[in-house]
Amino acid sequence: MARRPGKRPALPEQLVTHPAQLAACLGHLAKAPLVGFDTEFVGEDAYRPELCLVQVSTAEQLFVIDPFECGSLDGFWDLLLDRKRTVVVHAGREDVRMCYFQAGSAPPNVFDVQIAAGLVGLTYPIGYAGLVHDLLRQRMQKGETLTDWRQRPLTPAQVRYAYDDVRYLLPAHRKLTERLKRYRRLSWAEEEFAAAVKRAVADDATIERWRKIKGIGALDRRGLAVARELYGWRDKFAERLNKPPRFLMRDDLLIEIARRAPSRSEELHTVRGLPRGQEELILEAVRRANALEPGACPEPETRDNDSANVVLLGNLLNVVLADFAGRHRLAANLISSGADLKAVVRSRVEGTGLPDVPLCRGWRAKAVLPELLDILSGETAIRVANPKALDPLELVELEPEEPGDAALQHEAGLTADAREKPAPLADGTLEEPE
Repeated sequence: MARRPGKRPALPEQLVTHPAQLAACLGHLAKAPLVGFDTEFVGEDAYRPELCLVQVSTAEQLFVIDPFECGSLDGFWDLLLDRKRTVVVHAGREDVRMCYFQAGSAPPNVFDVQIAAGLVGLTYPIGYAGLVHDLLRQRMQKGETLTDWRQRPLTPAQVRYAYDDVRYLLPAHRKLTERLKRYRRLSWAEEEFAAAVKRAVADDATIERWRKIKGIGALDRRGLAVARELYGWRDKFAERLNKPPRFLMRDDLLIEIARRAPSRSEELHTVRGLPRGQEELILEAVRRANALEPGACPEPETRDNDSANVVLLGNLLNVVLADFAGRHRLAANLISSGADLKAVVRSRVEGTGLPDVPLCRGWRAKAVLPELLDILSGETAIRVANPKALDPLELVELEPEEPGDAALQHEAGLTADAREKPAPLADGTLEEPE
């Protein structure tokens, strides 16, 4: 029998367009230990996105705050930074970043309903409308996704859209928290939320973003050094002018200059589309790269050329992971990427320590990794138990082989007394979902 749609949360709504209204809003929020939070912004033509609307919800009221009209939002950001308050978001990377840009810090307690959904068996990543439908049986109208939020006055459709973006956050938080507690995964979720906030606001020093430029693979080491310097110059130039870096100088022009490595301004004049008045700074970046010792120039990235056994075992772990996720109501792609699985296989093939990847840290290392390692070590086997079942596979624990029995077991298959491996339980472990 189909489940009835849930009751649409009907809460008082306040469009905040005046400092006095903002003060009343902040007074209300100050008493709320739990708030839903979302933002609308435009980022296509600026180095950093321009904040256009702030939406916030409590258990009693919905607010849409117009930063163009209501005055300083410093008091609002201070409320989000209060450790006694939990901020509920959906796919909140950009919202967290907006708080970081505006207040210099990120909310310390974030609950992301998209991440939580993946930890209790829903699709990951799931859109907000899909989450609201699957979890709360409500349908949302998403007609303003590409709207220009800088335009004023706001239309009734825009305001309705803005309210709905936070209307369902707290009901979703309540339901997801119940499931996380039932499955004993609340600590997992908290670990994921903290990691997501850290990724949102901190540049990973291990990621060289300039290497993502299209065409970078055609450059030699000296050309890579030039490209790296040009990328750094362009990024600082864009930040100073508050423009998107590619708007000031396209990627293909950056690669072309790195290929030519010009030494005189006359050589730059043959390249069309460069920012005016920046020739000398561009040449300085080229000179810095050319002054490097050969050994200091970046090396080309090596592509993975894994042997056939690494590829095969990586594919096998993908199957085991999908089976694990299905049995325990987890989103497989939230647990691990294929690259991380292959990194674990590679470490076993090469006899090195486990790689420093998410799969080998935190709750994943406690609850998921042991099952994968048992497959790689041959302590556990996987078989098709019932092709018609939603979970057709079964893991069986193998008895230790006696000397000389390997050939016999290879022909005979699994021993008769092989038994099903129990699912992990308790602390950092798994509670079987009902």
